Amino acid sequence: MHVERSTEVFRSLRNRLQYGCTSVRIEWPHQTTEMALPATIERWRSALKLPSFPKLLVPLALGQAMGFADTGRFSWLAAILATAFVLLDGTFVVLMNDWSDRDVDAIKRQRFPSAGSPKTIPDGIIVAPRVLFAAVVAGALATALAIGSAALLGRPWYGVMGLLALLVFVSYSLPPLALNYRGGGEVLEALGVGALLPWMGAYSQTGVLVSPHLVWLPGLVLLSFASAVASGLSDEESDREGGKTTFTTRFGNAAARRTIEFSAGAGLVLWTVFPALFSASQAWVAIPATAMSFFHLRRMLALSPWAVTNAFHQHGWYKTHLHRAIWRGALVLAGTFALRAGIGSALAG
Repeated sequence: MHVERSTEVFRSLRNRLQYGCTSVRIEWPHQTTEMALPATIERWRSALKLPSFPKLLVPLALGQAMGFADTGRFSWLAAILATAFVLLDGTFVVLMNDWSDRDVDAIKRQRFPSAGSPKTIPDGIIVAPRVLFAAVVAGALATALAIGSAALLGRPWYGVMGLLALLVFVSYSLPPLALNYRGGGEVLEALGVGALLPWMGAYSQTGVLVSPHLVWLPGLVLLSFASAVASGLSDEESDREGGKTTFTTRFGNAAARRTIEFSAGAGLVLWTVFPALFSASQAWVAIPATAMSFFHLRRMLALSPWAVTNAFHQHGWYKTHLHRAIWRGALVLAGTFALRAGIGSALAG
């Protein structure tokens, strides 16, 4: 039934793109989106995959909260500049990844005409040269903003961190490394999302490279690794046929799910243990965040037996609960940091 519905949706999407109809209503497992397809804004909104941006914005917010917890002072200018950088960086990453994956995405669309989310280039939403041009412009603007922010904020290492963040994702998608094709892309993504972005956020607030709150990052790295592995579940067969080496294509669906679940659980354990072990925070600080994350991980685990190869609908929900576990847990942790720092500043004042 879900396959038939998806088939109808994608046929409608491609027909409306081809013949210039005004809109299409897309129903995904967890959301409904109205797209006015001939409108340039609507096409780019689809291409940018805005619902995926919390993957970058949430770690940044956590880092900002860590910086606030370190000093008791919050710079709105630093927060705005860092958020603008991450939005440009995210635009660069999403579009460059679509451009570099265009051949593999075309294989998936040929093999599974009705499966998964829309593919920007194969589905004709945006043509490849425009995707590449927009990615290059976003990357150039992100570079300029990182360097300018370093001077404006008086943070000498901020520009280096920004360039490193861009380099991480260049290494992920593009030659000569293209680790997303050679293997190791998931590790690179986990380090970039789970460590570099929150570290950059904390540094933007404090100007200090080493902070006691950085002991929270190993747990976030493991959670981000789980998310990175999960992103390859729906593309297993097309990635393998296209010569792309991901964790899922190398070890298979079952091993990938076991790794996702172990890595996510281990991340929550580190959130609970590391801060208390290194005296970075009281042990209770981890309780609200880990409780929130565990609630969603239980739902993910309940779906695991059905998230097998090519079960695209189940993959969607499996990843949704994983993302909710990571993003909502991290936001609760950030809120806990901010609340404690705000109360401390008020009492000190």
